[in-house]
Amino acid sequence: MSSSCNKSALFALATALSFSCNRQAAPASANAPQAVRTVQAFTADVPLEISSIGTVEASSTIEVKARLTAPIIKVHFTEGQDVRQGQLLFELDAEPIHRQITEIEANITRDVALGKQADANITRDLANLKNIDAIAARTLKLFKEGITSREQADQAQSNADAAKAAVDANRAALESAKAAESAERARLQAARLLLDYTKVLAPISGRAGDIATKEGSLARANDNTLVTLLQSTPVQIAFSLPEQLLPQVRKYQLQQPLTITATTGDHSSTGALQFIDNTVDPTTGGIKLKALFPNSDRVLWPGQFVNINARLSLEHGVVLVSSQAVQTGPRGKYVWILNQADSTVSIRDVSVLRLYTPAGQAEHAVIGSGLKTGETIISEGQKRLTANAKVRLLSAGAQAAN
Repeated sequence: MSSSCNKSALFALATALSFSCNRQAAPASANAPQAVRTVQAFTADVPLEISSIGTVEASSTIEVKARLTAPIIKVHFTEGQDVRQGQLLFELDAEPIHRQITEIEANITRDVALGKQADANITRDLANLKNIDAIAARTLKLFKEGITSREQADQAQSNADAAKAAVDANRAALESAKAAESAERARLQAARLLLDYTKVLAPISGRAGDIATKEGSLARANDNTLVTLLQSTPVQIAFSLPEQLLPQVRKYQLQQPLTITATTGDHSSTGALQFIDNTVDPTTGGIKLKALFPNSDRVLWPGQFVNINARLSLEHGVVLVSSQAVQTGPRGKYVWILNQADSTVSIRDVSVLRLYTPAGQAEHAVIGSGLKTGETIISEGQKRLTANAKVRLLSAGAQAAN
């Protein structure tokens, strides 16, 4: 019983001593300098750039359709082929139109003959009218002299009137023949136009897509699409930017067309901004823009996604610091400044204009105010810091181990 009590007393004493030692060691650990890493603020010339994701669009998309209803008897190109403007694509059945043209030409020949006959009748009747008019005049003179009777004078005048009516009738027949000929010639012109429509030509130069209507199928006038042509030289790239960038884009666009770079894989193409939409999308807060690219090497394909970049200007002497050194608090952006004299830190508010990633380097923050070139900034270990806290810099070996 005594041995058990002695063991309990010894355990309680050891526990108390251990707790006392821990209480005394804690302040020493809390006052130890915090291990941090630092970077320096520096000055550089920074391009003011915009970036986005764009979609390649054909500069012109045409759905080729027939202008009359007829069977397709021949396709003169292959799918995916580059075609020229005016090139024959489809040939439609023209046999009914040829028959119609033959019939119209026969009608024109008939109307021309009727017109010639009416003209000859007019010439004959005019000569006859001249003779009858002379007889009527002499008969009337003789009647006035009392040599002939009134019946003879009236008969002579009736013959003159009949001859004149015959001339008028033949003139009407001539006009009718000419009108019929004009109508048939108009029909002939329309039929020949339909004959031209049996040959479907490429309205633009571009690349042909899938042939939707094959040989032997019926092409319906202005209905089913025969093939779709895409003009990919040049092409347009549509992209969107936040509305906050619109004033800057418009400012530089007024000076000269803004140069746009499109990157896909390891290839870059250069174009010019051509279109700024007239409204901001209220759902996204973005505005749509389009740039035109020559695309002479056919690298950009309609429907393709590309990275868009444009340089608005080059800002000189801008203060930069690693973006991981910038923290966000209730009052906005801030950094921890290292005081070289006593290895303590202090907090300072900064304004960040934007983020910038130099070629081959990490992301940096473009500082509007709050920092000067050469100041040393804490880049790692900020979360354990307090105002005027002591810090120690990790050596290169320690940093690598960490």
